[in-house]
Amino acid sequence: MVKNGQVPVYSLFYHRVANDNITPWTITEKQFEQQIDWLQDNFEIVDLQECQRRISSGFNDRPTVSLTFDDGYAENCEFALPLLIERRIPVCYFVTLHHVTKQEYFPHDLDLDFEFPINTIESLRALDLSGVEIGAHTRTHLDLGTVTDPLVLADEVIIASNELSDLIGRKVRYFAFPYGLYRNLNSTVFKMLKEHGFLGACSAYGGWNEIGGDAFHIERIHGDPNLERVKNWLSYDPRIEHVRSFNYNRARDAVSLPTGSVAEIFEGIDSPVTISKNFVTDLTSQVTAPDATT
Repeated sequence: MVKNGQVPVYSLFYHRVANDNITPWTITEKQFEQQIDWLQDNFEIVDLQECQRRISSGFNDRPTVSLTFDDGYAENCEFALPLLIERRIPVCYFVTLHHVTKQEYFPHDLDLDFEFPINTIESLRALDLSGVEIGAHTRTHLDLGTVTDPLVLADEVIIASNELSDLIGRKVRYFAFPYGLYRNLNSTVFKMLKEHGFLGACSAYGGWNEIGGDAFHIERIHGDPNLERVKNWLSYDPRIEHVRSFNYNRARDAVSLPTGSVAEIFEGIDSPVTISKNFVTDLTSQVTAPDATT
């Protein structure tokens, strides 16, 4: 992969970094810092636009990853985002407009009897001024894979994103699908986003971004609290290679999952047993210096 410049590009997504009320979408501060330390030691952490540039270029010989957050939990401003800002690590922060403007808790948290605070517009403006890219995550965290009404799609995706842009004072350039699995994606939304000048859209079903492939659709992997699992996923596990990309240029029925769900594909990948434990180190050692010609 290194010699022919086909090292795939990865993108991780997180939701909430906190030390209490742990949910499946929460990672502790210690776990998050451990992941960031490991990523900095083994990968170039770049923003989404640089990821796209490398994908489109047809050549990448460096382990590369981008970081993103979904939903907009206020607790991320207590540790995770200050850590990234202090280390000058780029991140895209996707927020759901209704929950930000109305300060309403997410139903999936209330179902667990948790009331996690949501970012305010003021905090998003401060993050924007600190270099954090603010992205759109629909108006109401709606499952867009269930929607066929173009007016609803336009409101949830385009109008809500424009309103978010007005509120933070900067153009929103990226969009992330809520839930983000195959069944939650929508071909019409991809077309709307392109027509309205968005730079890219993010899914969340796992998989890597192949060099020379579609740079508009950025496939992401969950920043699981288990560091060993993340190491395995980002060490070119062959099972991730076989995760099929969502082709939004085909008919809507292309959303159906391949044989075995993505959860089943990833099930059991708890430690790097299928690959060399030093795979990333070995790969990094092959990479030429940043200022060297290739």
